[in-house]
Amino acid sequence: MGAPTKFLFDLDFAGNAERKPSEPMMTLAEHAVALAEAETAAHRRGYTEAQSDAGVEAERRIAATLEQIAASLAVANEALQAIEARLECEAVEVAVAVARKLAPALIAREPFAEIATLASECFKQLTAAPHIAVRVNDSLYATAREKLEDIVRARSFEGRLVVLAEPDIAEGDCRIEWADGGINRDRASADAAIGEAVARYIGARRNLAGGHESPAVAATHQTHDIAAAHELLRRTQNE
Repeated sequence: MGAPTKFLFDLDFAGNAERKPSEPMMTLAEHAVALAEAETAAHRRGYTEAQSDAGVEAERRIAATLEQIAASLAVANEALQAIEARLECEAVEVAVAVARKLAPALIAREPFAEIATLASECFKQLTAAPHIAVRVNDSLYATAREKLEDIVRARSFEGRLVVLAEPDIAEGDCRIEWADGGINRDRASADAAIGEAVARYIGARRNLAGGHESPAVAATHQTHDIAAAHELLRRTQNE
């Protein structure tokens, strides 16, 4: 038996079989072009996605800003309502203070004017009454008797007119009485009723104003109101 022969891998087992053509290889230049195109496409995709994300973020920020603006406008509206209510209260208080200051002066100048107006309206409605009594302050008795008789004749009142002097009735006030009724002109009672109505109104408006003001602003306004009240009182006393 002969010695084994070393296999040299030089035997072609395929014989005459046709070989598959090998795939064409890419040149370096072509590879560089393809790589550049891939990078450009990736850059475009990234840019588009970034723009989309930026748009979403911008919309979110715009929405948040609009919400803040709406909230700020609501706060500003409440503050303006509070200021309007406070100014309205101050205007009412000033008007009442001026009216209380002027009323006595006007009554002192024309003490019978309001009595005449009230009596004239009563006589016009009570032409068939058998008698009417008018009570006035004793200082106005003579003037009232003379002028009321003129009013009675002008209103064609055919009943009996009685004028009485009452020292307890304030000057400028009166009490008119007839068989089944009567009416009073009482400035003190009217002033008290007006004061209560104004106080209720101002209290409600100030509660509204105080509910929309910060504590610091409310304290400032309270200090201002107190100072204004003291100044008004000082001027009234000096006058």
